[in-house]
Amino acid sequence: MDERIIISDACVAEGAAWLATTDPRFAAALEATGPLPLRRRKDGFEQLLSAIVSQQVSVAAANAIWNRLRAAKLTGPRKVMWATEEELRACGMSRQKIKYAKALAEARIDFKALRDASTDQVVATLTQVSGIGVWTAEIYAMFSLGRADVFAPGDLALQEGARILFDLPERPKEKALRLMAEDWSPWRAVAARLLWAYYHVAKDREGIR
Repeated sequence: MDERIIISDACVAEGAAWLATTDPRFAAALEATGPLPLRRRKDGFEQLLSAIVSQQVSVAAANAIWNRLRAAKLTGPRKVMWATEEELRACGMSRQKIKYAKALAEARIDFKALRDASTDQVVATLTQVSGIGVWTAEIYAMFSLGRADVFAPGDLALQEGARILFDLPERPKEKALRLMAEDWSPWRAVAARLLWAYYHVAKDREGIR
């Protein structure tokens, strides 16, 4: 795998500078947002469990559920596999999310192997697990694996950020935004950080947990 990995703020700044010279609208967005965050996370089971917890709930609700899971020591694959439904429900997990969490624990993903897999392979592997869609897999590749050239066009905040920045008549759908993002290669993950930051400035809303 020879994909560029984002490991520091300097990498993000390099990508942002490249985007700013490629498109003046990115330069204007960068002026509005200031330096972009690194947002690197650990990789592994916990990150994907956290993503499942975050699905279709507010950031505050997701944080509350996650804190209860951590307090109950229910964030590891074996603990989740052995936990009863009642124990997980007591932490705020819905029946559907419990099903997804257990499917993830039972999948026994080789997370170390994913570090050397191509982004396409990462997405293909993760989306085989019930409850993990393309968006979650792309976010994992972006932040947990640090891939510089991955984008998550299914993200509503990215769609809205692109609509505002590029003055589009409507919010671009996933397919259209994926196509747009091809112009931002090899720094699509930095373009995503910039669009989230710009969305936050323009809408005063948090785009992603």
